[in-house]
Amino acid sequence: MFSLKGLFKHSTSTLNHVAKRRTVCRHVGTRVVLGIETSCDDTGAAVVDETGVILGESLHSQKEVHLQTGGIIPTVAQRLHRENISRVVQEAIDRSGVSPRELAAVATTVKPGMSLSLGIGLHFSLAFVKEHQKPFIPIHHMEAHALTVRMLEPVEFPFLVLLISGGHALLALARGVDDFLLLGQSTDEAPGDTLDKVARRLHLKSHPDCCTMSGGQAIEYLAKKGNRHSFLFTTPMGQIYDCNFSFSGLRNQVSMAIGRKELEEGVKPGELLSCVNDIAAATQHTVASHIVKRTHRAILFCKERGLLPQRNPILVVSGGVASNTYIRETLKILTDATGLHLVCPPSKFCTDNGVMIAWNGIERLKEGRGILPYTEEVRYEPKAPLGVDITAEVKEAAIRVPPLKLRVQQH
Repeated sequence: MFSLKGLFKHSTSTLNHVAKRRTVCRHVGTRVVLGIETSCDDTGAAVVDETGVILGESLHSQKEVHLQTGGIIPTVAQRLHRENISRVVQEAIDRSGVSPRELAAVATTVKPGMSLSLGIGLHFSLAFVKEHQKPFIPIHHMEAHALTVRMLEPVEFPFLVLLISGGHALLALARGVDDFLLLGQSTDEAPGDTLDKVARRLHLKSHPDCCTMSGGQAIEYLAKKGNRHSFLFTTPMGQIYDCNFSFSGLRNQVSMAIGRKELEEGVKPGELLSCVNDIAAATQHTVASHIVKRTHRAILFCKERGLLPQRNPILVVSGGVASNTYIRETLKILTDATGLHLVCPPSKFCTDNGVMIAWNGIERLKEGRGILPYTEEVRYEPKAPLGVDITAEVKEAAIRVPPLKLRVQQH
């Protein structure tokens, strides 16, 4: 499948993807973890120490390939992970100046994600830890997203976390490194997936300004020039008083509106509508509105049950969709109205990367949780819930959310 041979020879390749380091060298005597991420379409590796210093990092993005195919094809993603994982790990280690024998452990995403992609990272990691006789720390992808912010600033437990990406949408209360209460999750597709599909339906790959952008990026870019009031889409699940999400119905609404406009304008297959900006703006706003309403209910539920601290309660937002500036600003309106402090990692840490996996490994290493010997066999899990599911309890509370005006100035 791949070889570890020559993995630690000096690399002369240029630095393509380096996260900003908070200091130039690690503290003497601190433990160091190698993190490996392959849950979807990015091959990432990073070496991080227990003070949060990023010693070395590398990331190979498959974005350009998947843009050409119109979406992620699992077998293509698997092949690209296989072709690049050795190089990516080598670059991260070379840049860190840390040898394999100096590592305290290796942390790798094993759940949830695309099975073919997870398998590449896991098999590589198990071979690595056996060769170097290092402890192995299996990582839950969403747990890593939730905890990344603690590497960047002092965020104490408990805090509310909203994770929104191309593969996930969930609300949870983080009470500890491996202690989460699941308040809500998507019942169908994720917001990033919806935005990507709308972009494909609009043929934005043919747009001269958007041909190199992901679907979500293209929607955000065009929405800045659009009028969201030109199309009135219904916010999903308005009469269901829980914290779950649903985006497929909204996507169907948008698709039908696009179909009607195509007939009106007589456009040929693959051609752009004259109103793409307006559709993008309306779609983005409705996605944001749905996310805000479910998050609002989660905040009210946590406050009623005394689950958040009275002093400086925090909402952490992460995942690829958290990079969307409009969605962030609507969430800021919500936290200002409810007395919470909104914390979002920088955009480069919201998307999948090796740093968040290494940091999750550090957090677990500090508490001695989930650390396995290199001899133990581990399996990946494509589907894996985060924490204890109390979504039924949230629904039973049937909290009605007061209206909130989401007026965002487009820049």
